[in-house]
Amino acid sequence: MATPGSASNELPTQPLKIGLLLDFSGPLAEYGLQLRTGFELAIKHINEAGGVWGMPVEGVSGDTALDPTTAVEEARRLIEIERVHGIVGPMSSAMALAVSESVSAPGRIPTISPVATSSQITVAEDDDFLFRVSLADRVEGQHLAELTQRQGFDNVGLLYRDDAFGHGMATAFEEHFGGTVTAIAVSPGGTSFTAELELSIEFGPQALVVVAFPSETILIVREALELGYYEQFVFGAPARSSAVSEAIGPQLLAGMRGTYVAALPANPSSDAWTDAYLEEYGELPRLAYVKETYDATIALALAAEAARSADGGAIRDQLRRIGSAPGSVVIAHPDSLAAGLTALADGGDVDYEGAAGTLDWDEHGDITHGYIGVWEFAEDGSIRDVELLEFVAD
Repeated sequence: MATPGSASNELPTQPLKIGLLLDFSGPLAEYGLQLRTGFELAIKHINEAGGVWGMPVEGVSGDTALDPTTAVEEARRLIEIERVHGIVGPMSSAMALAVSESVSAPGRIPTISPVATSSQITVAEDDDFLFRVSLADRVEGQHLAELTQRQGFDNVGLLYRDDAFGHGMATAFEEHFGGTVTAIAVSPGGTSFTAELELSIEFGPQALVVVAFPSETILIVREALELGYYEQFVFGAPARSSAVSEAIGPQLLAGMRGTYVAALPANPSSDAWTDAYLEEYGELPRLAYVKETYDATIALALAAEAARSADGGAIRDQLRRIGSAPGSVVIAHPDSLAAGLTALADGGDVDYEGAAGTLDWDEHGDITHGYIGVWEFAEDGSIRDVELLEFVAD
């Protein structure tokens, strides 16, 4: 498998091309379509800032359909046919692992997932080509357990998705929850979960913790209510969707809470991004991880400019440099990006402070500083953020 371009003292003669590999047709299509707006805004901002290597950056998309085989095929198409120099995505941890270990790492293409949280990604055999913007699920799983306890529950059922994401969340939850947990894995895309729900109530739980994708969450909660097994629920990040509340009924879920990996509090970078997003799309995104998608795209562009090369390994080697001090601070605005690109072209250093947070990556490509948000369903069916918790790696 050939790598686009090669390291050279001369600038590449073809534009930087970044692939976006998300779920546009499967269970996470609602997220994929919204995250694409963050990718498109990032490409627009980089090009308004002058582009990379003196040329406009190009973007191209691929659809995982939330299927590992499809994800690998699409990644192969992006790399071998479209000749991308970097990939933003995939969303799902299982997809990210499959793509990295089978295609992008062997192809030496830096890949940054805006969403994937599984702890398996930390130890993946990716030759240091897989990075992520989101905190690992061991962090969110701990806070989900603490939230559950703070709500007065000491005996819960836990239904979690039987994949890399679900297992990581369940493991962290059980490790940090001080009470009784009856944890049951559920098959992705299942059509009924009555058997798993029945197993989960064996020890008289007070609430059900649900760690599953939106379509599965809707079915689990609907069946739990219809069977009279549960009235109280606590949710993992994927349930943070108005579609869940609308399907179940806002009054039934009002006040029930969950956790998710959140963007940082307001600061110059996030404020600039918010203004730009409103100007471009007229309203802010309803779902999480759009800022993270923007940041992943900007990071690849800045790293490519810093590398002065189209070689995937050279771009990968610059990601930690552009995401941490020292260097001129760059924020999510075309003027600031233009200054940063100029500094990199002149051999200087930059420290990109992203719209979602800092990009201080450790040796595994994991973020070392971020935030976990606590959210709840409102009576009108909307999602309301209620608390923000900071995480700093030891």
